[in-house]
Amino acid sequence: MNSLLITGTDTNAGKTVLTSALAAYWQTYCSGRSLRVMKPIQSGTGDCELYSRLFDFTPDEVTPLRFAAPLAPPIAAEKEGQRVELEKAWQVFETLRQRYDYVLVEALGGLGSPVTPETTVADLAWDWRLPVVLVVPVRLGAIAQTVANVALARMSRIHLKGIVLNCPQPCSEEDVANWAPLALIQSLTSTPVLGLIPHLPNPTDLEKLAEVASNLELERMLPL
Repeated sequence: MNSLLITGTDTNAGKTVLTSALAAYWQTYCSGRSLRVMKPIQSGTGDCELYSRLFDFTPDEVTPLRFAAPLAPPIAAEKEGQRVELEKAWQVFETLRQRYDYVLVEALGGLGSPVTPETTVADLAWDWRLPVVLVVPVRLGAIAQTVANVALARMSRIHLKGIVLNCPQPCSEEDVANWAPLALIQSLTSTPVLGLIPHLPNPTDLEKLAEVASNLELERMLPL
């Protein structure tokens, strides 16, 4: 399938940074081939507006389901007297997949985050047959969160392509070695680490984002 789901161990793991970096790389180096970014559901404001501004994407294509409250979608929808119409998001995804060469799908939260009262992001990945890359923030607790998310991915029969480490805050080589050691994470999860995203003071700098992406193992994520 010409698509990839980018999820994280939890909220603020770095999903948007990785998605933006991959899109910036594609825009810079894959001329003649089209790509779109989609975030099926957004609660609150942020990513939809960012992608529309950075890449000139249509907001309704980027995020077909939007709720005002920055809460889990089932809760945010209930507060507005609505339900999460996941079938609407699926229809938009199918249209994008047929129209463009590649579609990056940014998940909400982690694999265990609720999408509807009955389903999680892991269920969405399976139902939509999306291969997955897991973003792990370099901070204390990263190892346990990674192991738990990889276990959920396996239980949900998801094709997990690999893990990308991200530095939400400035971090040294010692920080990475202490909080998210590559060898230990790969040993515990039997999943490859595809690279590290350094802390980006300006995560909207498209040139820098493309450069960051070029240092990852892109061949495992994009059809280059």
